[in-house]
Amino acid sequence: MQQEIRTQSGTTVCVDVVGEAIFRIRVAADGGIREGALNRYGVLRRDWPEVECSVAERDGTMRFTTAAATLSIRLDDGRMSLADGTGRVRLAEAAAPVSRWADGFRAEFALGEGERLYGQGDVTRDRLDKRGHASRMVICNVDSYVPIPFLMSSGGWAIFLNTTWFHHYDAGATVPDRLVYSAPQGGLDYYVFAGDSLPQLLDLYTQLSGRPQLLPQSGYGLTFVCDERGVRARDVLYEAYEFRRHEIPCDTIGLEPDWMEKHYDFSVDKDWSKERFHIPFWLHGNKRATFTAGLRNMGFKLSLWLCCDYDVSEHEERLLGNDWPRTKPWQSGRGADNTFQDPHFIPTYTDKITKPGVAWFDHLKRFVDDGASAFKMDGANQVNFHPDRKWRNGMDDEEMHNLYPVLMNKQMSLGFREHTGRRSMVYSSGGYAGIQQFAATWAGDTGGNAGPLASILNHGMSGHSNANCDMEVWSAEGIHFGFFQPWSQVLSWHMYNQPWFQGEKLLNLFTFYARLRYRLLPYIYSAAHVANRTGLPIARAMPLAYPDDPECANLTRQYLFGDSLLTAAFTDRVYLPAGTWINYWTGAETVGPCWVPNEYPEDRGGPLFVKAGAMLPQWPPMLHVGHRSVETLDLEVFPGADGEFTLYEDDSESLEHLAGRVAVTRFACRQQGKVFELAISPRSGEYAGMPKQRSFACRVHLALPPSSLQINGQPAEFCYEEGQVRFTIPEDPARATPAVARLA
Repeated sequence: MQQEIRTQSGTTVCVDVVGEAIFRIRVAADGGIREGALNRYGVLRRDWPEVECSVAERDGTMRFTTAAATLSIRLDDGRMSLADGTGRVRLAEAAAPVSRWADGFRAEFALGEGERLYGQGDVTRDRLDKRGHASRMVICNVDSYVPIPFLMSSGGWAIFLNTTWFHHYDAGATVPDRLVYSAPQGGLDYYVFAGDSLPQLLDLYTQLSGRPQLLPQSGYGLTFVCDERGVRARDVLYEAYEFRRHEIPCDTIGLEPDWMEKHYDFSVDKDWSKERFHIPFWLHGNKRATFTAGLRNMGFKLSLWLCCDYDVSEHEERLLGNDWPRTKPWQSGRGADNTFQDPHFIPTYTDKITKPGVAWFDHLKRFVDDGASAFKMDGANQVNFHPDRKWRNGMDDEEMHNLYPVLMNKQMSLGFREHTGRRSMVYSSGGYAGIQQFAATWAGDTGGNAGPLASILNHGMSGHSNANCDMEVWSAEGIHFGFFQPWSQVLSWHMYNQPWFQGEKLLNLFTFYARLRYRLLPYIYSAAHVANRTGLPIARAMPLAYPDDPECANLTRQYLFGDSLLTAAFTDRVYLPAGTWINYWTGAETVGPCWVPNEYPEDRGGPLFVKAGAMLPQWPPMLHVGHRSVETLDLEVFPGADGEFTLYEDDSESLEHLAGRVAVTRFACRQQGKVFELAISPRSGEYAGMPKQRSFACRVHLALPPSSLQINGQPAEFCYEEGQVRFTIPEDPARATPAVARLA
């Protein structure tokens, strides 16, 4: 439903009732209501079902009321307010909106006392709560790789500023009780959301901007990016062989710019280096006798480094049916703005590489056919400013710069899917709103320290789950943090970061954590499914789970990893919220809420706590995803509270999960005095290659041995050793009846 309102001040306000708790507001003083770039290019969702909404004018106000919320627009000056289903106002403008395309816009909202604000992506790495913070929303190398103009409040509302123009936000930094958005160009266009919790607001926002992509399961394993200095195909094969020889699980081997004949070739004419990675013409696209086939035969996937300065807007316009004559590339003649000169890169103003009618992904198909399965999109040149470039869709760089990495990664992801029928593994340093549905990201050239950790958490609070940073393999703490990220990556580039070159102690530590991560992949991958279904990230900032605990409001160095694990890095203490927490390394129990010292055994790199009532599904030892079929799944259980967990399984790389080809297993446990019950549902759903039969090797942590075990009411055998009760539960062959184990 859409309706335009002409205010007494002469401003036009266009209201779209998008969902029961989602409204879009566009404002124009010049009468020109325009479509946003993210809408135009299909980044934001279009296929919304009809919403029942009543519209009424009363007391100088136009009200749009759904079952969940009411949006009110004042007819005198266009100010809005958003109320929930009970009529309580959640958000209201404190001043009349200003919006004129050539002169920009300004919107000012009232902030409540004690209200906490979360989101905005990678605009700052020193906080979670954005109350009191101000920033320019523009992609900048190193400083702000992925700004996302989404802000959600502990007061039950969220706002998404639907613009790609350079703009500014001030969340109470200048005036403590005001949230102000402003820009020198473009029109005011935003969505507001009403919700009862931060996870619900994330759910609503990612319904609009796209769910976090479910990466191929191998993407949640380990990626190792090779040193690029003169590295040859043979060197890469033996690098991969060393992982297998040391029995260190790893799925992806990445190449840096030296894989190309021309170093840093960002044209569509690139080729394999003839000296280092030559593939004879008769073996192109072949499945044997190439270095990519050798990697595949060892269970590895190949990732290729890319940079891009191609005008991806032309392809987007062609998809919309627009075309241009084959003339010289556009150049606007605008003067360079020294504000945006980046010391790390030299801006490129004139487009000399785009070939009209040729999509960026077209030239990459041959490399996919040769064996590439993933692409690393570097900051060069997508985070560069092009102050005097006119893009082929008619935009100047002030509007296109933030949009560029979203469109580029969109074309990469959709192109790969269409060409292969598989999920894409594209990871990018740059991004903006909507990037989560197309690509993973990493924290760019900023290392693997406390700043990138805060960045990952802020991404998760902004709808983007698949974020990580380079692992610092030269320290135990860096390894610990590196393996407890949504996806794990080691970068060598111009360094020797291979784990076997770090000394025996760190090699053993790296090997332990790599094996632990692969054991936990069923748990991690299930969290990825949850992110893909709801927007709730894998690495969860503490306010998402404990919004009413003030100690959790701004914790940037600890987080929940999935439903049940709590970890931290780069800190000397850890906060445990209410409940019973078990030290995963030692088995010691602590009842929260309380602060505890960040202490862990000498052969570990950081703290790891598990919530009482947790159930952790685990694989047997694997060297890579798909190494072996899993008929028996391990299940580690931590009694002490009631708990639930849902395991999601699929074929690991196709697009069939989008059609519901997923197997779901639900676990529940209950503690009543000395009696502990564990219930496992039969798998519902199917996928290609699913094991026909399944059993669960259970390990239940108990301080004392039980006197008996019953499975479905019948006595069953168990053993007790080192504080764990071990027994096996077979799945009902007919997959009709749940299994219930009772320890007493």
